[in-house]
Amino acid sequence: MRTSEPSFSIGMEEEYHLVEIETGDLVTQQPDELLATCTNRLGERVTREFQQCQIEIGTKVCTNAGEIRTELRELRAGIADSTKQYGIAPVAVSTHPYGEWDKQVHTKRERYDLLERDMQIAARRLLICGMHVHVGIEDEALRIDLFNQASYFLPHLLALTASSPFWKGGMTGLKAYRLSVFDELPRTGLPEPFSSWGEYRRMVNLLVEAKIIPDATMIWWDLRPSEKFPTLEMRICDVCPRIDDAVAVAMLYRCILRMLFRLRHNNQRWRAYPTFLIRENRWRAQRYGVGGTMIDFGRGEMLPFVELIDELVELVMEDAQALDCVAELNHCKVIAREGTSADRQIALFKKLAAEGANDKEALRAIVHALRKETLEGTGA
Repeated sequence: MRTSEPSFSIGMEEEYHLVEIETGDLVTQQPDELLATCTNRLGERVTREFQQCQIEIGTKVCTNAGEIRTELRELRAGIADSTKQYGIAPVAVSTHPYGEWDKQVHTKRERYDLLERDMQIAARRLLICGMHVHVGIEDEALRIDLFNQASYFLPHLLALTASSPFWKGGMTGLKAYRLSVFDELPRTGLPEPFSSWGEYRRMVNLLVEAKIIPDATMIWWDLRPSEKFPTLEMRICDVCPRIDDAVAVAMLYRCILRMLFRLRHNNQRWRAYPTFLIRENRWRAQRYGVGGTMIDFGRGEMLPFVELIDELVELVMEDAQALDCVAELNHCKVIAREGTSADRQIALFKKLAAEGANDKEALRAIVHALRKETLEGTGA
């Protein structure tokens, strides 16, 4: 008996840094009334994050690219309008260019208190923001099957979103440094495959019964079955300052899952490769972003990322047509050729340095540019 087609519904979560509008510096203490001001306008779609200098949004469940784009515009504008009265603005970027983690204060909440107490410095260093994409896969057996296959494509998705080239005022040499910070935590990185949904749940239950974790929300893999929703949640990506980039990558992930389902429907599947090899491409995405090369495992050779993304877009074009997101998929090719936020940040830093700006001046200018990009097209 064939599995019925999933809904492929889509929802997104984005984490933002909160900065002082005038200086671009990170907020160290959120005003007590700030969250209430945001929720009065946006409801439960906005929540606190681990650090006081962060805030998180979650979209409604959407059915197409237009809906998810409208949601992101509304949520970013709502956050900006709500925080403006406090002299604060959101910045959709994975690392603040010169923020210092050891000067931040974590949000007082039972879950976050537990995280800080258990993880110590590894948690306190989490001055990072990410983008998560949920796609509706209602059947549990199908969800774990697609979960096992989709890991292959995670490095490609990361490369397209790289926005964390700076850390504590210095250039890291990486385009997506965020994962280097996040990988200090346990239960992160690329997941291992599971033979069935039952095997996955037995693994989770073992950790819960051993009182290592309260539930599966404290498993932070790059891709995971959501504990709260019947979705497959992709978590590897940096957050994108530009909404169009975020939507494009989300739609690419959605199309990849539909393509894998289509293969299964035809009694085929994506070839399995060792996690060790996929991890190598993950590193290359962190280090080089869209400007580097990745391994084409089928050919056994390195290829420019721009060629690989062209091939991937072509591979899922049938799915993009079915899901009405051809323009968004083609935009992924634009990102690969023109660069991501990380490339723009580095270029601006070098340009300003060449013009005589010192490091702090250049880094503050980057924050202001990121704040502008975050709100492009929102009306805020």
